[in-house]
Amino acid sequence: MMFPLETWVAYTLACLLLVLAPGPDNLLAIGRGLSQGRAAACVSGAASGAGILLHVAAATFGLTLLLQTSALAFWLVKILGAGYLIWLGFKVLRSRHLVRFDAAAKQPLRTVAATAFLSAALNPKPGLFVLAFIPQFVSPERGSVAGQMLVYGLWFALLTAVGFALMGTFASGLSDWLRARPKVVVGLNVGAGVAFVGTGLSVAMLKQR
Repeated sequence: MMFPLETWVAYTLACLLLVLAPGPDNLLAIGRGLSQGRAAACVSGAASGAGILLHVAAATFGLTLLLQTSALAFWLVKILGAGYLIWLGFKVLRSRHLVRFDAAAKQPLRTVAATAFLSAALNPKPGLFVLAFIPQFVSPERGSVAGQMLVYGLWFALLTAVGFALMGTFASGLSDWLRARPKVVVGLNVGAGVAFVGTGLSVAMLKQR
């Protein structure tokens, strides 16, 4: 299996944008960091990454067959993913309450892990992201499609775990800075909404490889 450097870099940047976009899972890690410190933030981030792996497995062993046998199913998956992203973006733009930094009540680390894992595993957004993005970087000419899906998915899960843990770790200082600048918070919400809509539109215009 080969992973061209330019493809890997483009995929990594796309993953980082997804990790950094405000959402329930990274805000959960931020809340843990605010209320319980770095350990809880790291546990929450790692558990979210583990939850992503469930979506990766489902995409790898289900989507691979669709990609190889049904162009219609392939495009239906794209439309569903794009529609969800656009809907989420407009929802964020309308409410402008996605970015929050409320501290959560202290809980045992095993509870922190279970909550973060279930949040990521049961949230349809990561699954739709996996279905929408990973196939665009997969090529049968580079080797096993399933193998490529797994490698890209594992990298996404690792970036998610590390990214969420870092967000939670530095949440306290970031929260203090944002509380003093409410206009910045509004800007972050608007930016997140625009990013989701833009991503959804780009997914809708993707061409099958």
